[in-house]
Amino acid sequence: MSRVTGKITEEFVKKLKPPANGQHIEWDDKVPGFGVRINSGGSIAFVLNYSLHKKRRRFKIGRYPAWSATAARERAKELAVGVDKGDDPREQRRQLDSEPTFEDLAKQYLKYAESHKRPTSLRNDDSNIKRLRPQWGPVLLKAIRQRDIEAIHRDLRATPYRANRVLSLLSHMFAKAVEWDLLDASPLKKGIAKRLRFPEEPNQRWLTAEEQGRLNKALDEYSDQRAADVIRLLLLTGSREGEALQADWSQFDLKRGVWVKPSHATKQRRTENLPLSDKAIALLKRLGPKKSGPLFPGADGDARVTIRRPWVQVLRAAGLAQAVERQGKRRKITRYKPTVRLHDLRHTFASELVNKGVSLHLVGRLLGHTQPSTTARYAHASQEALRAAANQFGGTR
Repeated sequence: MSRVTGKITEEFVKKLKPPANGQHIEWDDKVPGFGVRINSGGSIAFVLNYSLHKKRRRFKIGRYPAWSATAARERAKELAVGVDKGDDPREQRRQLDSEPTFEDLAKQYLKYAESHKRPTSLRNDDSNIKRLRPQWGPVLLKAIRQRDIEAIHRDLRATPYRANRVLSLLSHMFAKAVEWDLLDASPLKKGIAKRLRFPEEPNQRWLTAEEQGRLNKALDEYSDQRAADVIRLLLLTGSREGEALQADWSQFDLKRGVWVKPSHATKQRRTENLPLSDKAIALLKRLGPKKSGPLFPGADGDARVTIRRPWVQVLRAAGLAQAVERQGKRRKITRYKPTVRLHDLRHTFASELVNKGVSLHLVGRLLGHTQPSTTARYAHASQEALRAAANQFGGTR
């Protein structure tokens, strides 16, 4: 007579499919609280749900395949017996391991982000975490409360966009902390991050024809022409900075005039086929096409990571950066703050096309938008084209 083991068997675990996002848990039908969890990345772990002192808790037994389904089941039974005696598996594990700090979570999160986020997003997360480390680095995760996160968000209210990005980052980090069994529960109550968000005014900045002329002149005179070519390509294609910097020659078909952006490089996580203009093709041909390799290599031969410094220097030469002085230890230091963001080249590309009569639908296709509402921000530019058409009435009389 065969032994009844329950729903969760080795064969059952092998057939699990990752969910589209988040995580999914399948529960056993023989051992109460015993389950197997799989996340969108395909990582599988065995867990045990239990109640102690009128509180429901979850304990991660171990990851698959380091733990087999049979071994995990037996461990779940042992833990359940201990729970009946008043033992708390999570507290016992915490006594064996050191209490996790925010720095521990930051390191684990950034390692996770390296394989799950685009380079630009990873860089932004890393930058925001660096700002939090001096205050929170050594603080125990369990000591961080919602009011602490609210205070961080409130202190950044002068820059709403940045404040909201930090809030979203912390919300995601603490959700991961719970998933990774570093915390029992996130300090942010469900839905609170959305309610705390500051209103954000959509950025409507784009370059005028006169500003584009000054920018192009500054680009022609700039010492690092490879960096200048990155900026030119962004303006000619409306692409995002990360898409251009991570581009590989294998993505370009200059005969057909198409740039095939792979899904891992685009914000929408889908492959995009971007038709290239004659000017964009001429620029790429001037760069010296290759079969493969980074379009814009850095000093080490790998893809260039950023062009922030060249961007500021070019804008300064074009008169599109403001001088900001601050007192240093010995003398006043002058820094230059751009009045135009690198991302505004994308707005310039779209606004100019719409102003010349190109439909919002086609502009959205060129920008890789999946929702018409995203492209609708450029509707104001179409009004100028309509006004120009209306002014033609009676012009021949």
